[in-house]
Amino acid sequence: MASDQLAYLRNSLPPLIVQASLDIGSAILMAATLGFIGLGAQQPSAEWGAMVANGRNYVLDQWWYCAFPGAAILLTAVGFNLFGDGIRDLLDPKAGGKQS
Repeated sequence: MASDQLAYLRNSLPPLIVQASLDIGSAILMAATLGFIGLGAQQPSAEWGAMVANGRNYVLDQWWYCAFPGAAILLTAVGFNLFGDGIRDLLDPKAGGKQS
């Protein structure tokens, strides 16, 4: 009985970890989108989407106002997606933890 539960846990936990790490990137993009259109956290809290929205008024003169928060959104979302992909490769029971 205990070995069955351990087998279930061993085979169900890796996909849950991978899915959670992939969903973090999606959640960051959704939060940034909501902040960009004005439905996210309100001032004075700092939010990347709101920073991009505020910086678009100055994009021709001071491009860095929206470029750096946008780059932070991009790098964070891609980083979590790559992390989830790497965890999936390591925890894949069919591959046995071997990288191809």
